[in-house]
Amino acid sequence: MACCAPMVREPLGEEAAAGLSRMFKALSDPIRLRLLSLIASHDGGEACVCDLTAPFDVSQPTISHHLKVLREAGLVGSERRGTWVYYWMLPEALAKLSTLLEIPAMSAKAPT
Repeated sequence: MACCAPMVREPLGEEAAAGLSRMFKALSDPIRLRLLSLIASHDGGEACVCDLTAPFDVSQPTISHHLKVLREAGLVGSERRGTWVYYWMLPEALAKLSTLLEIPAMSAKAPT
C-alpha cells in the first residue's frame, strides 16, 4: 500500500483508506493497544506470547486472537520458535499512521 501524505495535504485514496482503517480498527481495542505497547517496550524489541499474557485478565487464546488481529492489520510481525510465537512491532506501519496524522506547523490553526 502506497501511503501516506498527511491528510491536511491531500485526501486519501480508496485503497489507502481501506488499509489504514484496518490498522486503526485493530488499535481501537484497549487490549490490542496495550499489547502493542508491551511489545514495543519489551527488551530487545520483541516479546514471546508467554510474556504477554500475565498483564491481562483474559485467557491465552484470547491474547493470541488479539495478536492475530494486530498481525493481520500489519502492525506486528511474528515468528514461531519451538512451541512459542514471538512478536515485534513493524515500525513502517506506525510511521504510516504517524505521517497520516501529522499536522504541518504552517497549517496548524489555533483553536477558537
